[in-house]
Amino acid sequence: MSDTKVNLDNIWPQERDYISSPERLKYLRRVVKPKDTECVFCSANNSGPSVDSLVVYKSKSAMLVLNKYPYNSGHVLVLPQKHIGDVTELSDEEYSDLNELLRESVKAAKKIYKCEGLNIGMNHGKVAGAGIPNHLHWHIIPRWSGDTNFFPLIAETKLIPEDLEQTYTNYKKYFDQL
Repeated sequence: MSDTKVNLDNIWPQERDYISSPERLKYLRRVVKPKDTECVFCSANNSGPSVDSLVVYKSKSAMLVLNKYPYNSGHVLVLPQKHIGDVTELSDEEYSDLNELLRESVKAAKKIYKCEGLNIGMNHGKVAGAGIPNHLHWHIIPRWSGDTNFFPLIAETKLIPEDLEQTYTNYKKYFDQL
């Protein structure tokens, strides 16, 4: 073995920071599983709007909630207040209210984040990939050109330049003006 030190400045010319989020890894690997009787969305709904509950806004039968582990800045969820896992079981009034909030949330994301596009979608049912299949929820994810890179694939970590408190503040300010 040689005593020669390798000069890493030539290999890594920039100083590197790293982000540690062990709780996210447990979530991704499903090590932490919610109790069968516990629904995180129902718990949030019972707590009411606050940065701690992640609930930003409630309409008559729907609510806007921050994604605890966002894919991008401004990632939110729109869901019914009722614990329901099948969109066909919503009443016409609940469905209409939910879609109005979905549309208003899209307007909010566009105005706040000036995004170039959005991913809007829902996985309906466990086999379709729903992480919480018994409580419907639509994802709204702001997108920009060049917002993807190798980091999430290699490191299983996504760098988000905004914390949940800032996201909450941004959306809360928008919805308070309605």
